[in-house]
Amino acid sequence: MPSSTTASGVDPIADAAPLSLCAREPHVPADRLVAEMVPPPRFDSVRFSTYIPDPNQPSQTEAVRVLEGFAAGLGGAHATGAGKRGFLGFGRAKAPKTPAGPRGVYLDGGYGVGKTHLLASLWHATPADPSLKAFGTFVELTNLVGALGFQQTVKTLSGHRLLCIDEFELDDPGDTVLVSTLLGKLVEAGVALAATSNTLPGKLGEGRFAAADFLREIQGLSAHFRALRIDGEDYRHRGLPEAPAPYSDEQVAKAAYATAGASLDDFPHLLDHLARVHPSRYGALTDGLNAVCLTGVTPIPDQSTALRLVVLADRLYDREVPVLASGLPFDQLFSEEMLKGGYRKKYFRAISRLTALARDAKRIVES
Repeated sequence: MPSSTTASGVDPIADAAPLSLCAREPHVPADRLVAEMVPPPRFDSVRFSTYIPDPNQPSQTEAVRVLEGFAAGLGGAHATGAGKRGFLGFGRAKAPKTPAGPRGVYLDGGYGVGKTHLLASLWHATPADPSLKAFGTFVELTNLVGALGFQQTVKTLSGHRLLCIDEFELDDPGDTVLVSTLLGKLVEAGVALAATSNTLPGKLGEGRFAAADFLREIQGLSAHFRALRIDGEDYRHRGLPEAPAPYSDEQVAKAAYATAGASLDDFPHLLDHLARVHPSRYGALTDGLNAVCLTGVTPIPDQSTALRLVVLADRLYDREVPVLASGLPFDQLFSEEMLKGGYRKKYFRAISRLTALARDAKRIVES
């Protein structure tokens, strides 16, 4: 598919035209989904020592202390003393059940207080081989189940020492039952759990579906975790200027042609394309990109589209891909109704992350 810029008559200023997300339809094999369950590039080098607690928020210092102790207590071997599984979990006897009680920690707090930084630091600090530790978002975990099937996912992850789940949120009753059952099986196998969310475990699903009808499953999830509250303001906006205003179509196109590895797409066309690509492939969709340039940003038309954009924003943020755009400012993407609804926390996170990536994109225009 030709870029929207070329179609609109903007002259290219580089030898190669920009890439296009709309022209990509990646296929992601199941083994890649498993192998990529590690902290994203943005969090490759984070450690507890690089987390700077806000002196006015003692809960941040306490969270570091608790998580350092949790990591030290995990040790390098599986809880049952068993060794590493082969790929997809074959070759090891079923693990005996572990003692009852919480087998994990749950980091609860607002946007930008450093929960993912702390979760990735826990992954790095846990003294086990990387192949015995898994890190992924809640969406990536459910996508793994979709790719492998439930039983195979249990076999694959049961040999792990630690499973870290970022952005833990339940969007529907099916996810509630699925994840409750999956984590119960993994805890029985001796896997330690760690998760982050903006919602306490007992409140998951509130405002999105009839959570009361699934109270047993939700309470079962809550029983697996010790909750740690992390207070503070969004560090992405702490002491920083407001998000830059959108640029003109011409400025965005010029920057796209001048930047190696940049993509250029019309925003409404990109939203249509996301509907044809499974969210589990959004990471692969951004492979090799140095910048994402979007023209004609408009309000999100419906909730399904909005949730897909949230996933893309997460993948771009994980990979530190700046986003340059024309049209509507990112804080006006979602309607007032959406920002008051059950998915509001997802939308506010997306606004926060896209705003940070828009700031990063200023250097593309100014270079």
